[in-house]
Amino acid sequence: MSVRELVVLGTASQVPTRHRNHNGYLLRWDGDGILFDPGEGTQRQMLRAGVAVHDLNRICVTHFHGDHALGLAGVIQRINLDKVPHRITAHFPRSGQRFFDRLRYATAYRETVALTEAPVDTDGPLARTPGYTLEARKLSHPVEAYGYRLVEPDGRRMLPDRLAAHGITGPDVGRIQREGTLGGVTLEEVSEVRRGQRFAFVMDTRLCDGVYALAEGCDMLVIESTFLDEDEELAVEFGHLTAGQAARVARDAGVRHLVLTHFSQRYSDPAEFERQARAAGYEGELTVAHDLQRVGLPKRR
Repeated sequence: MSVRELVVLGTASQVPTRHRNHNGYLLRWDGDGILFDPGEGTQRQMLRAGVAVHDLNRICVTHFHGDHALGLAGVIQRINLDKVPHRITAHFPRSGQRFFDRLRYATAYRETVALTEAPVDTDGPLARTPGYTLEARKLSHPVEAYGYRLVEPDGRRMLPDRLAAHGITGPDVGRIQREGTLGGVTLEEVSEVRRGQRFAFVMDTRLCDGVYALAEGCDMLVIESTFLDEDEELAVEFGHLTAGQAARVARDAGVRHLVLTHFSQRYSDPAEFERQARAAGYEGELTVAHDLQRVGLPKRR
């Protein structure tokens, strides 16, 4: 059975707290695992969440601030220690290549896995698999930053009443799906388009075109909301979003499930992020993330 869920490993921003580890997010997308922004302590959080490095196929780093990247050293060394047998690809801003190199080789270890580096330096597709296309969009932060988006190819949903009307049953249903026609009946006559799912990951940024492009039509949007709305001036100054700004993006983009995360240590009441998101007019599913939480993608439309 395919599984599509977000495993939240850490939700703090620059300063971790007693209850929030630095960033870390694993997206399970059927048989693939994509690790986003492994901050300090990610390897231990993976252990607590029941996630192994064998589950990883990609690592996506939005930018090279410590709370989003310092865990790379431990994760990469664990990949080599456990001798992961399949290819793992790392995406990160090309302008931060020197930081990636320093983290990859921060200490001595035996390198047993050929980690593939695929730096990002422009908007657009990064990789295509049968299950998704991975895209990147540039964000607005004091250092170069990119957000990531997965788009599943559209498929087709079979319509039982139309199949029955044409007398198509049993193995013939699979045959028309594979071949496109059967006895003069086309696949389009007995099915409809099934929209592929969309997922976006948006970390440290001000409001910008990239944020909206990443969020557009997403089934799940994981987005930073470092500040509450009363501190919007600080958010703009330091290149971040407020809870209300993130929610308005989700509202305007038609997001089905909004996941708020990356919270400043200055706030003690997580419920206030939800209150401000709802006050901004977002009416879909809403999660104020906490460490070690699992959040399933919404069911298909």
